[in-house]
Amino acid sequence: MYPKKFEALVECYRGLPGVGIKTAERYAFQTLEWDEETMDAWISAFENAKEGLKKCEVCGNLSENDKCDICDDHSRNSQIICVVQSPKDVIAMEKTKEYAGVYHVLNGVISTSKGILPEDINIDSLLSRITDETQEIIIATNPTVEGETTALYLSKLLEKYPVTVTRIAHGLPMGGHLDYADELTLIKAIEGRKKWSHNAMALFLFSDNLTYFPYSIIFTSK
Repeated sequence: MYPKKFEALVECYRGLPGVGIKTAERYAFQTLEWDEETMDAWISAFENAKEGLKKCEVCGNLSENDKCDICDDHSRNSQIICVVQSPKDVIAMEKTKEYAGVYHVLNGVISTSKGILPEDINIDSLLSRITDETQEIIIATNPTVEGETTALYLSKLLEKYPVTVTRIAHGLPMGGHLDYADELTLIKAIEGRKKWSHNAMALFLFSDNLTYFPYSIIFTSK
């Protein structure tokens, strides 16, 4: 129906989360109406993002340099590490202005349904960051089945380390996402974090969700 080059543009927009075919078509038509200056600005922004953004070599957050601004900030409390799923969650936490520690970005979660295993996300570098000075690991993955599965897996790995492992409090609704929560909710979640009990979460994951997350699959490596 449409020229192939237009359909290719529509498909690019359809790849965005929450964008259906009608919205993608509308975005594509709108794009074609841009003047040359606007088009050049977008192209430049895409090129700059592709060439100028990388993952922080310490925490995995988005950065323009080898180390992100947070890891490079010596005023941050490096004895507390907050583990989140994505750079979006770092931004959400930073908006609270209540957390002064550092972060570790997993850039994903364990999901057997999608074939994502522990070695596919940024876990090994988290373990290598733990030193004698590390006091607390806050697990702040989203309160979804995948997020809780990842939290459980991390808690098991961290058992052998002399650190306190806490889970962000669930003022957040089950199935919710950190980057959608308001600042007050996140502040309360941080303040109300609890010492992690992986036994309780294991009971949740491996009873009601047994068919979705078989125990043998979660802890199987490639």
